[in-house]
Amino acid sequence: MLVRIDEASELPLYTQIANSVREDIASGRVGPGQVLPPAREVATGLEINVHTVLRAYQLLRDEGLVDLKRRRGAVITAAAGAVAELRSEVAALVAHAASLGVSPALLASVVATTTPAPVPPAPLGRGVAAAESHREAA
Repeated sequence: MLVRIDEASELPLYTQIANSVREDIASGRVGPGQVLPPAREVATGLEINVHTVLRAYQLLRDEGLVDLKRRRGAVITAAAGAVAELRSEVAALVAHAASLGVSPALLASVVATTTPAPVPPAPLGRGVAAAESHREAA
């Protein structure tokens, strides 16, 4: 995995690092279970402070994309797989919005303020069977 930053960008370095990892997740270049490079290694390679990389990893952790574990480092979570699955749908939405003359900023605003549809409850029998099988195992 290659972490990319642009020194001319006005975005903070930690945001650029997080964006780079998000892009790799969305494109499928990294997936669930993969370990990100150690923060020290990234910091040395980019010639930046290790705390900048750690801040980016913490941001990704707060978003649920990375799990930070002692001795294992930053591990991509299962949520990353869902993000990669959405990539083609998002591309189609962006293309459709462009064909309608909707700007990327407006589309982002619509997405950010859209409430997800409620998820229907699981059938009642499913929970009972799971509880019974759990009791049998005990």
